[in-house]
Parts: sequence; structure tokens; C-alpha cells
Amino acid sequence: MNAEQIKWAKRFKWISLIEGMSFLILLFIAMPLKYIMDMPLAVTYVGWAHGLLFILYIYTVFPTASKLKWEFGRTFFALLASILPFGPFIFDRNLRKNQHVKL
Repeated sequence: MNAEQIKWAKRFKWISLIEGMSFLILLFIAMPLKYIMDMPLAVTYVGWAHGLLFILYIYTVFPTASKLKWEFGRTFFALLASILPFGPFIFDRNLRKNQHVKL
């Protein structure tokens, strides 16, 4: 991988990990606070932040796929990972293993 590809891979890694963490916080902290503790404001703020991070993730997938020369299948799984709990973490691990680079 050249320097520009490494830069894009690192950028995608950080965006995907932050987006994945926001999704887990939404599912496992904010949602229980809303439905068990009757605190809907947690979902409002965490959901808003997660929504922005999700959009950023989607917008980052396509240029990253282009720069790293991903096949359609890998790009599809990057998009699929964004809607699955723990998906971005699994995709990141797979990407590091297949790209043969320490990020």
C-alpha cells in the first residue's frame, strides 16, 4: 500500500470504529435508559450523534473503496457492516488481515 492508501485506510478505520461505538452506545445504553428508566433524552442525543456518524461512514465507504481498489463484495460488506451491531469491528479486523497493513 502506498502512503495515500494508508491514509484512506486509517481514516476509514477511525470513522468506522467511532460509528460502531456510537451504535453500541445507542443500543445498549441509550435505548435501555429510554424504555426502562423513562429517560428519552438519551436516545435523542446519542441517536442524533450516531445518525451523523452513520452518514459520515456511508460517505467515506465509496472513496475509500476506490482508493483501496476494493471489489464490489468488500464494498457491499462495508455497507452491510454499518447496520449490524459489532459489524464495523468485524469488518475492520477482516480489512487489516486482508490488506496486510498495520493501522
